[in-house]
Amino acid sequence: MVKITKDAALEYHRSGKPGKIEVNPTKPYSTQTDLSLAYSPGVAFPCLEIQNNPDDVYQYTAKGNLVAVISNGTAVLGLGDIGAMSGKPVMEGKGLLFKIYGGIDVFDIEVNEKDPEKFCEAVEKIAPTFGGINLEDIKAPECFYIEERLKRTLDIPVMHDDQHGTAIISAAGLKNALEVNGKDISKVKIVVNGAGAAAISCTKLYVALGAKRENIVMLDSKGVITDDRERLTEQKKLFATSRRDVHTLEEAIKGADVFVGLSKGNVLTKDMVRSMADQPIVFALANPVPEISYEDAMDSRPDVLMSTGRSDYPNQINNVIGFPYIFRGALDVHASAINEEMKLAAVNAIADLAKQPVPDVVNNVYEVNKLTFGPDYFIPKPVDPRLITEVSAAVAKAAIESGVARVTIDDWDGYKKRLREMLGQESKLAQKLYDTARKHPQRVVFAEAIHPTMLKAAVQAKNEGICQPVLLGNDERIQKLAKELNLSLNGIEIVNLRHDNQYERRERYAHILAEKLKRSGYTFEEANDKMFERNYFGMMMVETGEADAFITGLYTKYSNTIKVAKEVIGIKPEYRHFATMHILNTKKGVYYIADTLINRHPDKEVLMDIARMSVNTVRFFNDEPKIAMISYSNFGSDGCGSPAQAHAAVEEMQKMYPDLAIDGEMQVNFALNNKLRDSKYPFSRLKGKDVNTLIFPNLSSANNAYKLLQAIDDDAEIIGPIQMGLNKPVHFTDFECSVREVVNITAVAVIDAYVQKLMNKIK
Repeated sequence: MVKITKDAALEYHRSGKPGKIEVNPTKPYSTQTDLSLAYSPGVAFPCLEIQNNPDDVYQYTAKGNLVAVISNGTAVLGLGDIGAMSGKPVMEGKGLLFKIYGGIDVFDIEVNEKDPEKFCEAVEKIAPTFGGINLEDIKAPECFYIEERLKRTLDIPVMHDDQHGTAIISAAGLKNALEVNGKDISKVKIVVNGAGAAAISCTKLYVALGAKRENIVMLDSKGVITDDRERLTEQKKLFATSRRDVHTLEEAIKGADVFVGLSKGNVLTKDMVRSMADQPIVFALANPVPEISYEDAMDSRPDVLMSTGRSDYPNQINNVIGFPYIFRGALDVHASAINEEMKLAAVNAIADLAKQPVPDVVNNVYEVNKLTFGPDYFIPKPVDPRLITEVSAAVAKAAIESGVARVTIDDWDGYKKRLREMLGQESKLAQKLYDTARKHPQRVVFAEAIHPTMLKAAVQAKNEGICQPVLLGNDERIQKLAKELNLSLNGIEIVNLRHDNQYERRERYAHILAEKLKRSGYTFEEANDKMFERNYFGMMMVETGEADAFITGLYTKYSNTIKVAKEVIGIKPEYRHFATMHILNTKKGVYYIADTLINRHPDKEVLMDIARMSVNTVRFFNDEPKIAMISYSNFGSDGCGSPAQAHAAVEEMQKMYPDLAIDGEMQVNFALNNKLRDSKYPFSRLKGKDVNTLIFPNLSSANNAYKLLQAIDDDAEIIGPIQMGLNKPVHFTDFECSVREVVNITAVAVIDAYVQKLMNKIK
């Protein structure tokens, strides 16, 4: 784990704009009309609508996606009572987490008031602004009163995350840890070290899950809380034990099944852990120093199941696994509260998620090949992209069923899809591809099945229902890799092209290829040798109709793959060249970029082929091409080199296709800014049009363009490379491709294969 220094932390917070969050407008504001709609006189109309129907505030304002993170700074992050203003960096940080994980906007509000009554009055007066309130870093016991009162007086969700966030995540962890070691929550003995807000809330939730109060021992700074102790708070009375034989942690821990620490560092010793029952569960959640270190706990005995609050050890109890998604679900149904049913729904959703196969993105972040449910993984990781859908949907559903929702959700699949789109996990374009491919799944050959990314993608594509994969490679190595990655290959065909049982097929393919290339000097013997290579063999499967599409490229150089594709599949008769396109799905719209991989220095004829192929490809994606031929010059200002080739290609294309929106050559800023272009070059055929297709003068500029945009815009989705111009669906990937990107290409290949089958029927 990277060591965080004071200087680095201070520089992080002060660099650029001081702080961590800002407010951005969500509506146009560039014209006088925009401003008149945003403020006076246009703003009067939604005001009157809300006056007539208060619930319309969710329709016309940001209330439904706005949470207040409110604190008085009396119990800040282990720093204690440092005051409201000093706690502001923490509240901004909480706002940052709300936004990046839940897509929720936040105003952080620091209230300089320690009196619970006055604090509540201040919050109650500003509550109409918000769709929910997250109380933060308020000391006990005042926090209990404040939360209870605000829940009673306000009609929006209120949650003290220090209490309930930790409770929900630790309860999910405890539920799963008990499943791992095969113990019954109603029978286990639990020791809770700490009696603050988090400890009380955690223990309440454990009871709600089935733990017995008589099996729980709670300790505070004075030792075991017994029911004969004087001046106990109401919260501590709930878990005061009648036992008289235990007074210290050392005595209480003997024979215990579960230890939950919400206290201070280094209070649990190795000997204490050794004195616990078989397969003990230790949740040492003090931060940054846990009650016992992970190393000491594991060294004390090998059968311990361990969690801490730290990210550098397994099974981190991290509140970010809960609060963004709990509020997301509550906000989306305009809930009036966060109740016990919603909390338990979150617990169960989080617990269930840890038992599902782990997405590739999570394994990559933690630099592991396989996270599977068990002793080292019984709590989902904070970066798991499925939390937004699974937890939010469970909470929203519980709100509806328990009667605190103002609106209902009928289409849960659609709701989850919107959540993924909101956080950029899934675009409408990608989802449309998947939906189309699912309707017409095809038989797709994956050439490099011994590559972890390719194998994961093939299995995921099958699970998504978009294709029937065929894996090329050594069957034993593929099965071994699948086992290591915890992937099921049920129903997936493996073809070991070098195995003796493929002899007849190799011979048959070799005869076909030799006949096809006999005028290029190919002999049968040479063609037969090629059938031991995965790209030749796999493409021949497509060429002969024994498969519908082919995916390759993670191991193979493009130059080699291109050569094989030309020989085996061939270029469509209407073209003399083939090319690739990348699709960039950005906040500004969808852009089609060509040629990104194949033609290094295209002349006029090649550029024309690329343009013609791009027209068909853009229309393949149900879009209308508006093409700019890109260069460093504009409309003939440089008559030499690549600008001249682009200029000549445009001239020919405009003659051949008088209705096609194509022009150039032009610089990219004119291509993407139609107002600038129209004012400077009003004669352009693209006048008044937003360009969506960019054809670059050479491979270097096209390839660097899409990679540059990908690098500087984390939200931009890349689909590609998409093959254009070959006779059959053979698609190439990049060695840097993620699993999701390979699955995206697979969806394109499936649709490509289906469309070609339809066209062949028409012919």
